[in-house]
Amino acid sequence: MKSDEKQYKKVSDSQISITELMLPSHSNFSGKIHGGHILNLMDQIAFACASKHSGNYCVTASVNKVDFLNPIEVGELVTLKASINYTGTTSMVVGLRVISENIRTGKTKHCNSSYFTMVAKDEEGKSAPVPGLILTTKSEIRRFARSIVRQKDGRNRTSRFNSKIFKIEDYINLFDNSNSIIEMKDKS
Repeated sequence: MKSDEKQYKKVSDSQISITELMLPSHSNFSGKIHGGHILNLMDQIAFACASKHSGNYCVTASVNKVDFLNPIEVGELVTLKASINYTGTTSMVVGLRVISENIRTGKTKHCNSSYFTMVAKDEEGKSAPVPGLILTTKSEIRRFARSIVRQKDGRNRTSRFNSKIFKIEDYINLFDNSNSIIEMKDKS
């Protein structure tokens, strides 16, 4: 294959799953597993998944929406699953799912889902091209499409609130029942 010929990989080629026992050292002051520990595990598996897909070391560019849906208890098994949902030129969106399992009862609960944007880096630390995705299921197509829409929505959200074009009058009604008081001294 020529070096300028585009490469593609299946989603299944880089899917990763890890399971870890939650220890007392992972807990916060209330005895639940600390969210920071889970985020650290999520970042590690996103790195592994993206690196496996790209064939390069990767860095985290952004994390989209981290909602902690259910608490995780000490002594539970936590399974993290990662898949490439989207590929750009040098970036990938890694979809993550976190599930905890009570060892005694076997009961599982969905604790978190998130999307990490990872960028592949070459030996000089420059962004490196990544293989495209071969989409083989309706779910894979849905996730890829969702990533495209999420990126467009993110650009629109960012531009709407650009300080040069933001107009207070367009948003002032949002403050009607908010827990805030506006005391403007200047118009900047």
